[in-house]
Amino acid sequence: MSFLHPTEGEYVQHHLTYLQLNLHTMKLGNGGFWTLNIDTLITSVVVGALFLFFFWYVARRATSGVPGRLQNLVEAIFSFVQSMVKEAFHGKNELLVPLSLTIFMWIFLMNFMDLIPVDLIPNVLYIFGVIDFRPVPTDDLNVTAAIALGVFCLIIYYNIKVKGWHLATEILSKPFGWWLLPLNVLFRCLEEVVKPISLALRLYGNMFAGELIFILIALLPWWIQWTLGGIWSLFHILIITLQAFIFMMLTIVYMSMAHESHD
Repeated sequence: MSFLHPTEGEYVQHHLTYLQLNLHTMKLGNGGFWTLNIDTLITSVVVGALFLFFFWYVARRATSGVPGRLQNLVEAIFSFVQSMVKEAFHGKNELLVPLSLTIFMWIFLMNFMDLIPVDLIPNVLYIFGVIDFRPVPTDDLNVTAAIALGVFCLIIYYNIKVKGWHLATEILSKPFGWWLLPLNVLFRCLEEVVKPISLALRLYGNMFAGELIFILIALLPWWIQWTLGGIWSLFHILIITLQAFIFMMLTIVYMSMAHESHD
């Protein structure tokens, strides 16, 4: 591919190609299953670190007097997440508020990378010899699946911790009674497996589609790019926020279900 004068197909392919590390040879390039998407890892870690540092920085300088703008912002975000947890979760779990806050902010910031002009980061990195780089972590199914599996593991853990042996009774007898035990087990397995799959695919699908639209807009003549790109960016702000909110709320709902007892 000619980086300076690509065809339309080459341009799209370039922006959809990950910077990958082959773990067998420890060289850049696609090596099948044992391959890391370096760009995804770098961006997700950087935005996560920025989120943690920002909240830590504001917390260290928090005051009980008249709060500053940054403190107001952090308190507003925290209060919003806390209120969502109180409305949807009626059990007792000290982990859920910080977990929900982390999920919402981390996913939002990773989604926000989609609003950066599609050629900006790749062009800057090309100066340093990096040809392929996808800056939006949440359009990588590996990231969305990893977060979803993390939530799924917590759901299983709290199901066992809260319900104990009653969990076995619940799985074997609900919802159709003991006479349809095999069907109960099948339905429960499907219900649990669908949770991480729906979380991962919903986020991935929306973000991948949004990125693809930005790439296609970038192929248009320069005099129309900014108009369509600006309109889509404004609409996409709603999408990236909504996707982070949905992921957070489903996590809260699933955790609430794990704490419910069906005696």
